[in-house]
Formats: sequence, structure tokens, C-alpha cells
Amino acid sequence: MKRVQFSFVLLLVLFITSCSNFSSIEKHRIGLPEQGDSVMHIFTNLNEQELSFLHLQACPLTRRDMHSQVYTTLKNRMLATVLDTANTGVGIAAPQVGISKQLIAVQRFDKDGNPFEFYVNPTIENYSQDMKWGWEGCLSVPGERDTVLRATQVIISYRDPVSWDILRDTVDGFTAVIFQHETDHLSGKLYID
Repeated sequence: MKRVQFSFVLLLVLFITSCSNFSSIEKHRIGLPEQGDSVMHIFTNLNEQELSFLHLQACPLTRRDMHSQVYTTLKNRMLATVLDTANTGVGIAAPQVGISKQLIAVQRFDKDGNPFEFYVNPTIENYSQDMKWGWEGCLSVPGERDTVLRATQVIISYRDPVSWDILRDTVDGFTAVIFQHETDHLSGKLYID
């Protein structure tokens, strides 16, 4: 058993040190373009190795990553996963599907039509001092919910996928909670932590 754990840890170290592009493991998990609307496996806290992966710091995406078919397929499959009627969510982060990249999808309840939007290398630059307790769940923590204290407003920065400029957005209410939850995943943090 210890040998398997050591091998897994070594694999993770090698995996994380290759942050410049999508690794071969990530490409395998993402799959082929024709799988673009199929649901991906969600890493959960119920599996010790998957939980270890979920606690890792995700790598930033590069401009080169953004222009690859692998990235397009990842976005399509992440969206299919979060919209899966068997387990619907309001946000998803790439680490939740075994991809150690800084990419999240957030349902924008603050916009007409409540669209899902993707954010590349997002960071929260400012948290409001006004905080509120609210119920949260997570696709990676199946069957559980708990209350979490979150800022009611955040300022988020992220990369524009076309121009690569840094963009900023001020977000309030439940959508701000989703941003906080999903960016936590990029830092290896689950709401139950």
C-alpha cells in the first residue's frame, strides 16, 4: 500500500512540475474533440488520491494553452459536466475534473439568462468587509452541505482569452459566493476545509 501511495505522490510531483502545457495525463482526461459534450469524471473527497489532488495548487494557463484544441475540448466537457442533470452545479473548476489548471466556469446569476462563463487564471483582488453565512454544496463533496462565511462582494481579475489582457469585474451576492468557492478550488481548498 505504501508503495502505491509513494508512486502516486511521485506522479503528482512530476505532473505539477510540468505546468507549462497540458500534460499527457491531462490530455488523456480531457479526451478528444468529439467527446466535447460528454461528462467528465468528478474528483471527490471520497477517494483519498483524488482528495490529495484536489488539495494541490493549480497551474496558470498560458496563452499557448488557450489556442489549443485541448483547451476548447476541456471547456466543452467542463460545461457538460456542470450541467449534467444527474449532478447539476452552479460552478466548476478544472481541478474538480482532474486538470491542474486555473480555469473556472461560473453561472452568472447577476446577468440576463444566467449564463455560464469561463474565467482564465482568475484571482480575487478584493473581498468586501460585509460577510454573510450561506449554505454551500460542492460536486466534489457529494451528499453534503454546510454553511460558509463569505464576502458579499468581490473584485475578480482574470485573463481575456483573446487579447490576454487582464480584466476586472465587481460581483455581488450569490454570484460572488460562486466565484469565491471556485477560486478556492484553484488554491487546493474545499469549502469543508
